[in-house]
Amino acid sequence: MRLTVLKPGLLVTVQDLGRFGYGKYGVITSGAMDKESHRVANWLVGNPDEAAALEITWSGFSLRMEEDGWIAVTGGDLSPRIEDTPVPMWRPVYVRRDSVLTFQQVRFGCRAYLAVSGGLNVPKVMDSRSTYLRAGIGGWEGRPLHAGDRLSTYPSRLSNRSVDRSTITGAFYAPRWFALPGKIPATGQEVTVRAMPGRQYEDFDEVSRHGFFHQPFRIRPESDRMGYRLKGPDLRLTKAKEYVSEAVALGTIQVPADGQPIILMADRQTLGGYPKIAQIASVDIPLVAQLQPGGTLRFREITLREAERLRDERERELAIVREMIKRKIEGVVP
Repeated sequence: MRLTVLKPGLLVTVQDLGRFGYGKYGVITSGAMDKESHRVANWLVGNPDEAAALEITWSGFSLRMEEDGWIAVTGGDLSPRIEDTPVPMWRPVYVRRDSVLTFQQVRFGCRAYLAVSGGLNVPKVMDSRSTYLRAGIGGWEGRPLHAGDRLSTYPSRLSNRSVDRSTITGAFYAPRWFALPGKIPATGQEVTVRAMPGRQYEDFDEVSRHGFFHQPFRIRPESDRMGYRLKGPDLRLTKAKEYVSEAVALGTIQVPADGQPIILMADRQTLGGYPKIAQIASVDIPLVAQLQPGGTLRFREITLREAERLRDERERELAIVREMIKRKIEGVVP
């Protein structure tokens, strides 16, 4: 399938699951912010987990489908529509040639994922198709999509023969079944995020430690794919101290000198020298990735063992979802 971008929207990039194995050279991981939604979108159109898809932030994006084919939209609800008809999310959708898909209004979350059967055909850079914006590599020419960009896909793994085109009265066809939706926060909703005390947690004074796990934080407007900057109670060390830079991870929460924490996200640096007050459990990263600027979150303390149990439970749930999707799309069962 070929796709032509009509309107670029706020920020749309090509992403896969990330660029791993190059952190020792200072190359960031990047990849989808909400990897769970990204994976499910790919499964719905018969793609492997790591296939490249579009990450669409906020609204205003539109593109034309130049050929018939299968797509899936997951993640935040940005009101996807084709010819003024809402496109159902979390299920495979067969679209007609020349259909125009638009994302018009944010209802829930802030990032949607558009997967096309076959996966987007862009070159791999250091074993990944993800866009690394600051370095200008990967994805589509290392940059966000612009109006006029024309993307193509690899051959689809789904059969079009099971769809009788003559029965499609509108611009698309969608089966009745759908996949389990992810945890997408509504606009204005306060969410609770589970986190473990970080390596320097005990270096913060008692008031700061209590405030971190008992008071709300708001996401500041200057947040981006590199990090979410928070506004809340000042977090202060017991005494001034210099720290040696060390490795950081997705969901690490650092506290710079101004006392306002930063959640490190997909485009995080590989090393950090600020004290780390906490680490968000991986199971809640998709929830954080869908929070909008101005949104409010609270942190709830859990142990490493609890975080591992939650991760394993979620992966078992996703494995069941994947198997159910696989059985449905074999022959595209209606």
